[in-house]
Amino acid sequence: MSELSKLEEDLQDPGEAQGPVEVQLLGAEVGKAASPSASSSTVSSSAPGEALPLQALKEMITNLMNFLLLKYRAKELTSQAEMLKKVLKDNQEHFPVVFRLALECLQLVFGVEVRGVYPRKDTYGMIPALGLTCDAMQSNGRGLPKTGLLVLVLSLIMRNGDPAPEEVVWGALSRMGVCVGREHSIFGEPRELLTQVWVREGYLEYRQVPDSDPAHYEFLWGPRAYAETSKQQVMAFVLRVRQRAWRAFPLQSTEAVKEKDKEA
Repeated sequence: MSELSKLEEDLQDPGEAQGPVEVQLLGAEVGKAASPSASSSTVSSSAPGEALPLQALKEMITNLMNFLLLKYRAKELTSQAEMLKKVLKDNQEHFPVVFRLALECLQLVFGVEVRGVYPRKDTYGMIPALGLTCDAMQSNGRGLPKTGLLVLVLSLIMRNGDPAPEEVVWGALSRMGVCVGREHSIFGEPRELLTQVWVREGYLEYRQVPDSDPAHYEFLWGPRAYAETSKQQVMAFVLRVRQRAWRAFPLQSTEAVKEKDKEA
């Protein structure tokens, strides 16, 4: 079976009914970090004989995600030394696993990639995935990046033939907890985002199917999407994170990020 076929099955299979963010990517990823002999509630630390509670690790990842998103909004670089001093503090020995899992969650959920800055050692910058220049944050820099959802929608359209019936897109998103008419903690109300915001910005086209009665609508890639990325790049990005399941969102981390945004 081709990688594309596998991806299609992953996106189409709703699995068991899930709430908006009941499948928690963060918990799954933290579980992967556990050693075979570790209990379900602890993760091996880098120090011999020590075990780190899963909840403590999740809190560290949440804090690091918050810190990196603030840097992303401010368009500032950061360094390993700064992250250790301001975020990890007395838990610096856990930096490798915390950093790796935070980066995976940022990429999957928010569409933010963290890149090393050459030639500066241990210095990092944050950029939108695939070079997309708009992340649908508010003009004042507040709000949360939505590039991850945009990449997913572009891949859904591509996989369904471009154009894709809106029912297919809404159905796939609803199985991931992003439902029309319901405010999502990260992405807001998706109908407005997809049919107005991203259409206005040129990433999507939303049009009535010709001669449809009653009227049916479909989504297409917009001119700005073609200008900034390609279908090959989008598919490669999706395949890289396929095994982590698009419908899994880190509930505790993203809710914490949302609360931090309200306080800003």
